[in-house]
Amino acid sequence: MRILGIVGAILVGGLNVASSQTIVTEPDEPTIYSYCQRFQTLYTQIREQSILPDSARSEFSQIMLGLKHRFVADALVRTDSLQRDSLRRTGRYFAFPIRGYSPRSIGGTHGEGYRGKGFDLFDYNVRGSHPAQDIFIADRNQDCVDDQTGRPADVLAMTSGVVLAIETAWTPGSEYRGGNWIWVYDPVLNGLFYYAHNRLVDVLPGQWVGAGQKISEMGRSGFNAYKARSPTHLHLMYLQIQPNGLPEPEDTYKWLLSARLSK
Repeated sequence: MRILGIVGAILVGGLNVASSQTIVTEPDEPTIYSYCQRFQTLYTQIREQSILPDSARSEFSQIMLGLKHRFVADALVRTDSLQRDSLRRTGRYFAFPIRGYSPRSIGGTHGEGYRGKGFDLFDYNVRGSHPAQDIFIADRNQDCVDDQTGRPADVLAMTSGVVLAIETAWTPGSEYRGGNWIWVYDPVLNGLFYYAHNRLVDVLPGQWVGAGQKISEMGRSGFNAYKARSPTHLHLMYLQIQPNGLPEPEDTYKWLLSARLSK
């Protein structure tokens, strides 16, 4: 899509500049990268429970509203609700997020692994929900190598967007649930994709990625994913940003069914 190509060209030239741990001085006018840094800091605070949920909600809302405004103000993305709804119904907008795999690898028989009720991004103590689809690979000995190819499985961006934050420092024994994760903001859909349990992360905050582009290699990182009882999988979550800037989980199952496949 021409609009995504324009966005990508601008962002790759101006945003792919630093790792998740780098802090730089922000200019008077917030940049898209400065929003990435704020998001990285906020999500770390939520995980470490060093910020109260209400304060986290307020900061999250400010980040997402500011990020959306910046894309619109810079004329990088201009779509209305009808255009977004049309894209969401078009399978070709989405790429299946595991190279060499298809919807048959989604957990369950009809995507029933998704459980959005009770989800709260801002309270790390909340348990019981699973607002995501898990996508599994053939890895009988759990060595993070695809039994079908003899190589790690590539995780691909489901849509085009800007990488907001990453985690790369997870180690076995850590209680952090997501392991090595990636957050990607799609400014066309105005939503966030979350890719968790990676072995290796191949992108940086501020980097623009295209739909179907490799962003990581599937792994078993994360408190529960590392356990032998858990088959090797990608945890894929999508959060739709509401007019108030707060997130609402949405099931990606129908998108995955119609997404284009990659060999």
